[in-house]
Amino acid sequence: MKKVQANFFYIASDHAGFALKKFLIKKLTELGFKPVDLGCNSSEKSVDYPDYAQKLCKKIKKNSAEFGILICGSGIGISIAANRFKHIRAALCHNVETAKLSRSHNDANVICLGERLISEKNALASVKAFLNSDFEKGRHENRVKKLSK
Repeated sequence: MKKVQANFFYIASDHAGFALKKFLIKKLTELGFKPVDLGCNSSEKSVDYPDYAQKLCKKIKKNSAEFGILICGSGIGISIAANRFKHIRAALCHNVETAKLSRSHNDANVICLGERLISEKNALASVKAFLNSDFEKGRHENRVKKLSK
């Protein structure tokens, strides 16, 4: 696997995304990445996904980290919560193709996954594709600028 633009990123989940988050942290660390786990810390107690999306999005802005990974049961709620922040372009991805397109066409800086809807293998491949894809700019650049207005 080639090296990405940044090997440091934040990762967070609610209780429904906890198992996938732990799996991704283990596998990505083995590959030389440095994920910073922002919680939650268990699948035993129900927690609110907006709290973890907010925690990650504030860290990205404060520390200028380039990327984040957010996980909940479906990926939908946590992506909606993340996209409330002006500096965030969170993309709900279901496979390698959507992960690549989210970066190349939309300059996404957060990938969102649904633990209940994606296999571990597909999630890992999607995250790798996300982290290894570049924004194409060109015709997409003006569109992405409009997202932050």
